[in-house]
Amino acid sequence: MSSETYAAVRQTAVWCYQGGSISAEPRINDRIRVPEVRLVGPSGEQVGIVPLAKALELAQEYDLDLVEVAANARPPVCKLMDYGKFKYESAMKAREARKNQAHTVIKEMKLRPKIDPHDYDTKKGHVVRFLKQGDKVKITIMFRGREQSRPELGYRLLQRLAEDVADLGFVESNPKQDGRNMIMVLGPHKKKTEAMAEAREAQAARKAEAKANPGRSQNAADDDIDGDVDATETAEAPAEASAEA
Repeated sequence: MSSETYAAVRQTAVWCYQGGSISAEPRINDRIRVPEVRLVGPSGEQVGIVPLAKALELAQEYDLDLVEVAANARPPVCKLMDYGKFKYESAMKAREARKNQAHTVIKEMKLRPKIDPHDYDTKKGHVVRFLKQGDKVKITIMFRGREQSRPELGYRLLQRLAEDVADLGFVESNPKQDGRNMIMVLGPHKKKTEAMAEAREAQAARKAEAKANPGRSQNAADDDIDGDVDATETAEAPAEASAEA
């Protein structure tokens, strides 16, 4: 560390100790307190080292702000820009980055070794939905009583589930016994960001279709109601025939 850098750090530390605060905002225009700066033009061109007064004069001519972008450089680097527009665009980029930020989520699904087919299909449907969303799934087989002496039942069930969802996920953690439970972790083939992007595209497509065909949804609902009525009448007819017989 050079003597100049050490002096600057020490001065900042003393200032903060005396009650100052470090601002994340760069210094602009008259807040810049140095004799000269390395100036960058509005289009990124290098103007060179100029006196601060000259840099402020150029900022006024261009109707822009003089913004200190590298305060620790010697001399500090300043750029001519529309600072208000720059702050707005930076805030929008940060907002978009947070919107697209993917958080790894681990869902959990619990099953019994002797699960019936209907419950298995329901549980598998949840696992499919989680994997499509880009989430990991922790599958837990719960053993009770004498079932603990038959771990192969849980292992076969986990293998079956892994094969049924192989097109959406893979076995990230192989089945292992953990006390009375057997655990396996499935990971999605798609990344969370990809799944989120596809979900947004699908939602936008549905909105566009609904806007283009406003009466289609109501017609589809009416068709479903008519179909339910026909199905009910068809189902009731044999019952009446049986009663008459």
